[in-house]
Amino acid sequence: MNHYGMDEIRNVCVMGHGKAGKTTLVEAMLFNSGAVDRFGSVADGTSAMDYDPEEIKRKISISAALAPIEWKGMKYNIIDTPGYFDFVGEMKEGLRAADSALIVLSGRSGVSVGTENAYKYAREKGIPTIFFVNKLDDERANYQTTLEEMKKKFGKSITPFVYPIKEGDKFKGFVDVIDMTARRYEGKTRVDIPVPQGMEETVAPLRDMIMEAVAETDDALMNKYFNGEEFTFDEIKKAVRKGVKDGSILPVYCGSAIDNIGVLSLMDSIGKYLPAPNEIDEVAYHSKTGEPVKVVQEVGGITAAIIFKTIADPYVGKMSLFRVYSGSIKADSVLYNPNKDSSERIGKLYMLRGKKQTEVAAVEAGDIGAVTKLDKTKTGDTLCTEGKSIILSGIDFPTPVLSMAVSPAAKGDEEKIIGGLSKLLDEDPTFSITTNAETKQTLISGQGEQHIDIIVNKLKSKYGMNVILSEPGVPYRETIRSKVKAEGKHKKQSGGHGQYGHVWIEFEPGITEDMIFEEKVFGGAVPKNYFPAVEKGLREACRHGVLAGYPVVNLKATLLDGSYHPVDSSEMAFKIAAAIAYKEGLKKASPILLEPIGLLRVYVPENIMGDIIGDINKRRGQVMGMGESDKEGLNLVEAEVPMSEMFKYATDLRSISQGRGMFTFEFLRYEPAPAAVAEKVIAAAKSEEQ
Repeated sequence: MNHYGMDEIRNVCVMGHGKAGKTTLVEAMLFNSGAVDRFGSVADGTSAMDYDPEEIKRKISISAALAPIEWKGMKYNIIDTPGYFDFVGEMKEGLRAADSALIVLSGRSGVSVGTENAYKYAREKGIPTIFFVNKLDDERANYQTTLEEMKKKFGKSITPFVYPIKEGDKFKGFVDVIDMTARRYEGKTRVDIPVPQGMEETVAPLRDMIMEAVAETDDALMNKYFNGEEFTFDEIKKAVRKGVKDGSILPVYCGSAIDNIGVLSLMDSIGKYLPAPNEIDEVAYHSKTGEPVKVVQEVGGITAAIIFKTIADPYVGKMSLFRVYSGSIKADSVLYNPNKDSSERIGKLYMLRGKKQTEVAAVEAGDIGAVTKLDKTKTGDTLCTEGKSIILSGIDFPTPVLSMAVSPAAKGDEEKIIGGLSKLLDEDPTFSITTNAETKQTLISGQGEQHIDIIVNKLKSKYGMNVILSEPGVPYRETIRSKVKAEGKHKKQSGGHGQYGHVWIEFEPGITEDMIFEEKVFGGAVPKNYFPAVEKGLREACRHGVLAGYPVVNLKATLLDGSYHPVDSSEMAFKIAAAIAYKEGLKKASPILLEPIGLLRVYVPENIMGDIIGDINKRRGQVMGMGESDKEGLNLVEAEVPMSEMFKYATDLRSISQGRGMFTFEFLRYEPAPAAVAEKVIAAAKSEEQ
């Protein structure tokens, strides 16, 4: 690959809803540029971008992939990202390395929630955006309707730069609105022709719209516009670049990626209208003071780069993808990681195209590369010149919303499974691994069912670990409602010293979650030196209730009486006696099961609040309030819901809201479980004991 300066590089993140045809569009770009000699197919599993076995099997993108393309004296680093909600972390990784966004949407489906999210993320990062309306070869596609939806969702900046040519129901090409030339396709052959008769009335207002937008970028151009003078192509190009950069112009292109129609014009527009790396401001922070530090994006400056993605391979090891913002990274060098306050040895460097690796000597500012076997550096970390403590902004990954318990299919594989999951965690920071000390379960928490399923499949294919998924256990509690007295006596004689401990204990509801222990023993019936043993025996016993074996809370125990033997009594004997009294007493003290209740905050569009409230009611939830939220365009519903009813809520909310909803859930308190719920939990506990 040739050497390119910063002004000749474009870093573009391809985003959009699932099944919009993003990967096929990138494959067409690769083919048109000569980077590949075969037009890869997602459906056939021959795509250069979707090379992971899980992607080939599922026929969807699950990871961000890099596609460097040489086009008309320029280099495009195209980052193809997944569109499904479970893999939003991959989209955010791709965005972190990009200077602009290309949002792909289907001309049949129009503006989907994935389109909205992609635009929201691009706007949050503050990068220029262009659109490509794909799949116009579908007879049900409607470009005009899609344009109207886009204007409604994204505002008046939506500016169509092309308009499709339809002959009957057949998509045959498009009119370039700027140069007013039609590009008609016959098979793979493109022919430039005059604007077809009858289309002038449709296209002319669109061109006027672009010219008006061009005029608004500069006072001199505005005067020229009002005087009725035509703009030169250089003036149009310069003004459009300015408008695209500041967001006042959002160009819209169209075509059919699978038929390679409209892709060439889109590729030309990337070079003409999207910014070079050094046109985008990048701010870092001093690692010690937190003060902002402006990064001058130039090859000759200090080195500053960010790791935006990690690939875990059981054979090659860890491969880290990085974007250089300043200076250069050279093979066999040493850089500083301010996030970890440690030096990092840089080995061999590569340019990636899908899974294909090409070794290079250096990667300069504005470009993207990869390095293997970094020791301490992880996704989101900065690498910079030693002695320069600057940290580039990291990646704001989404919090996991769905948890599943994972257990080994074969006994003894627990540690191996944790090791494999830890390696996958390097690759995918959007899931987490935790161990619930109470339920003794290892939990995988991710972005959805499909996400967790893919993690489990990768664990098997990459590291040979088979696991079983199950619902996470609910941390129930037990308590009592009445006061009782109970006797506990432990007496055993088996030669030599025997064992003797005898207590009378009063049990009653306590005012704190932790057990309260008191003693009211008179006359030395139980010597004081055994009081700690009695308390310890009770606290250990409280770990398991008498109904379903869950910890007991809000319990007060008062030692009233008992007896001892001067020879056979011991601390152990009194511990056992206390446990006996506990078990007998709690059975008679009206024990009940307590279930955890959490505060649910759901953010959804106003038009589906009724559906959300109905679903909360089905989950035995109680709505506490509703109204506007700080989330743009979303309303808030607050409710208290039993934790046991929240399993797979993320999946259900996504279905009800079509992916537009979001939620948080946090533990509040314990409340008595309804009889029907308690019976099921107790029955399940007893069946496990058998």
